[in-house]
Amino acid sequence: QSQDIIVGLRDGRQFAASVILEDEPTDLALIKITDDAKDLPFVTLKPSDSLNVGDLVLAIGNPFGVGQTVTSGIVSALARSTLNISDFNFFIQTDAAINPGNSGGPLVAMDGSVVGINTAIFSRNGGNLGIGFAVPSEIVANVISAQKSGLFSKNGVIRPWLGATAQDLTPELADSLNIQGLQGALLSELHPASPFLESGLKPGDVIVNVEENDIRSPAELKFRLTMAPINEDVPITYMRDGEIYTASVKTIVPPDKPDRQITPLTGNHPLSGSSIANLNPALIAEIGLKDLNATGVVIYDVQRGSRAGFVGFEPGIILVEINGQTIENVQSINNIIKQAKSGQTWNMVIVHRGQVQRLFLR
Repeated sequence: QSQDIIVGLRDGRQFAASVILEDEPTDLALIKITDDAKDLPFVTLKPSDSLNVGDLVLAIGNPFGVGQTVTSGIVSALARSTLNISDFNFFIQTDAAINPGNSGGPLVAMDGSVVGINTAIFSRNGGNLGIGFAVPSEIVANVISAQKSGLFSKNGVIRPWLGATAQDLTPELADSLNIQGLQGALLSELHPASPFLESGLKPGDVIVNVEENDIRSPAELKFRLTMAPINEDVPITYMRDGEIYTASVKTIVPPDKPDRQITPLTGNHPLSGSSIANLNPALIAEIGLKDLNATGVVIYDVQRGSRAGFVGFEPGIILVEINGQTIENVQSINNIIKQAKSGQTWNMVIVHRGQVQRLFLR
């Protein structure tokens, strides 16, 4: 993050600014001009859903630091979800030249409205190959709205929680489920508190439409539902046993259950100086864990200079197993600490940044 931000206008004026929201899942941030400013130029957002493949668009940015540049191209694809750029793999693809330095610049429709924010390119050598990607304007509007309403934390926007794992349909799955075609998102796992369960859905159902938007992939399902306002009833269409059904799914904030039980640990053991907590959906969102369905116990905080800090433990590490005992909750670890003998080796299994690791510590 930049410490000093200057906003420069084409008329030569410059203003100091500061970051007011960083949303890591979408790779977007909002800045606010802190100086007194009048008569500022502005643009309007236009839904990316209004675009069609082949529409002309302009990409604006500062490639390679040469100065403001405008390039033109067409929309090559919409709802591109086969990437791994951010937590929201849902992009506009364009062949308008996007080079290093264009990230954060607008993708503009021919009427002058902004339909996306340039974010990435596919390139073998770092230069433009005509395959660029932009975050849809709906995500931009969602971030702005969250900032205005206060629905954000240090890790970004607080979005509706689905409590669901979905997967693409394969020909084999479609055949076994008596479903024609391969479009839709198959619900493979549902959290006990998932709003889908509240609406009568169950694993094996295939969601094919959300608010009159056809669903082609799990990424699109996530995009459509998490862009909706919280506490809104969203109409969906789904298939079960070859039949079509409709329902309304209420968008909810991540539930703060089970109780976190944030517990500081002391004593002669490798976790001394850390605080641990029971994982729940709200805590997962708060600390920015990638695994939205993680369960168990997480390291919530680590004191500077503590034994846990010296070992290398840090917030966000999930504790899976200690000395052969599966960790289910905070009490599990308290029991293990009480039973531990002085000088013993601690055999631990953890999940650190998505990777399972085994540690042997004394």
